[in-house]
Amino acid sequence: MTAAIPDPVVAGLRRGWNVVDASTIDRDLHLEADVAIVGTGAGGGIAAEILSQAGLHVVMIEEGPLKSSSDFHMLEREAYPTLYQSSAARQTKDKGITILQGRAVGGSTVVNWTSSFRTPADTLAYWRDRFGLSAYTPEFLAPWFDAVERRLSVHRWDVPPNENNAALQRGAARLGIPTAAIPRNVKGCWNLGYCGMGCPTNAKQSMLVTTIPAALDRGAHLVHHARAERFTMSGDDVSGLTCSALDAVDQRNRPYQITVTAKAYVAAAGAIGTPALLLRSRIPNPHRRLGVRTFLHPVVLSSAVMPHAVDGFSGAPQSIYSDHFLTTQPIDGPIGFKLEVPPIHPLLAAVTMPGFGPAGSRLMDSFANTQVIIALMRDGFNEESAGGAVELRHDHSPLLDYGITSFVWDGMRRALLTMAEIQFAAGAKTVLPVHESAVPYKTWAEAKNAIAGLPMEILRCRVVSAHVMGGCGMGNDERVSVVSGNGRHHFAGNLYVFDGSAFPTSLGVNPQLSIYGIVSRNANELAAALLGRPLGRRIV
Repeated sequence: MTAAIPDPVVAGLRRGWNVVDASTIDRDLHLEADVAIVGTGAGGGIAAEILSQAGLHVVMIEEGPLKSSSDFHMLEREAYPTLYQSSAARQTKDKGITILQGRAVGGSTVVNWTSSFRTPADTLAYWRDRFGLSAYTPEFLAPWFDAVERRLSVHRWDVPPNENNAALQRGAARLGIPTAAIPRNVKGCWNLGYCGMGCPTNAKQSMLVTTIPAALDRGAHLVHHARAERFTMSGDDVSGLTCSALDAVDQRNRPYQITVTAKAYVAAAGAIGTPALLLRSRIPNPHRRLGVRTFLHPVVLSSAVMPHAVDGFSGAPQSIYSDHFLTTQPIDGPIGFKLEVPPIHPLLAAVTMPGFGPAGSRLMDSFANTQVIIALMRDGFNEESAGGAVELRHDHSPLLDYGITSFVWDGMRRALLTMAEIQFAAGAKTVLPVHESAVPYKTWAEAKNAIAGLPMEILRCRVVSAHVMGGCGMGNDERVSVVSGNGRHHFAGNLYVFDGSAFPTSLGVNPQLSIYGIVSRNANELAAALLGRPLGRRIV
């Protein structure tokens, strides 16, 4: 099927893009640039295109492989080991939360489910009030969001939802809970439902098929299978970047290094990778803000068996949502949550659902009729949900320590109750909260009583996440933040953080569009500073 679909990456390589696969080099490599960017996801990809378009020479460093639509076969067994951190099994320190995070050229934009929301106004208001980010108003950011939405084809998805999403819409409507359609960054989408395994038709407007090719066409360099180990400081500035070449199969270090010398350095390795890189580099951290206040939108799940086929693997993975349980209470009150649905594929379903042996087998027997709702907790707006902290293992690899407080557990229990009620209202035969102590319940009354008594404890209640934010938070006060509102590090003059780690809280929405818009603004400012003159026009 994919052979007839043009592959922009294959075509670019044939045109002579400056791309180095560090898993194949046989000597050390040194590169010089105006800007060195670590990471090629939402932040690094946007920055690379803008800086290249401004006429600056850019070097991109990526830990993962360069894969493209020719490599995407809609197979979980291929996608997870190739395109995700830890084969889609990255975990928090206590192993209580599984984190889905991309690891490839294009980062998580290659494997996300395309949901695209602007930063909520109440989140921005909180940032202005608590972190002094006075410029961060909806009006100030609107032109940047407008521009990136045009660039990446973000628009409301008005195709009828698949049954997995329709059940959320139908059940919520019967309970008087408002829902809406999710904007998606797609162009010519085939509605396949396999977004999480890489788009085989190049419909998803990820960094892989948009900004990175644009940067490479303008002379940027890309080095993949290269792990950024550390920045070197000289006085108050970064003077160099050292990276290790990685084996393509097991990601172990090979005996070669890549060094980069640049005028400015951009950390865009994600909200686990960026704090870890700065920690390894011993970037000045006098107030111990680096790596702390890392947020996840921790997610709980509710599974239902419907009397008809759902086929949650087919069709746009996320197209319906509800913010009712965010907007109906104060942002700093009891933790709120966003309702969405995930795609349902057999491998990920099997490792996520509770039970094993005959019980697990019975759940998988109902796979085609299974419907799932997820609730994303809005963490970071209350002192009782201060997030987690990125730390380094003995081998200097990153580890996220994220404890779940009673405040967050309370929201999770409320979410499990809400999701079960919606699923029964949508016609479910049984509902199973994804919890080791739960069983399938046949009525809402039975489920309500049981969920009220479930022990809300780590490793008993299944918690997952696909959104990592914070750890290098923005703010105007260096005592409580790591970077300023333009992404510049408070204590390293030519070091910038252009990814979700700069968010001082979680968002309450899927983060990719917020990263695109905010980084677009900050990368334009960086380009003007390096060129020593105004750009004259906005570059997106």
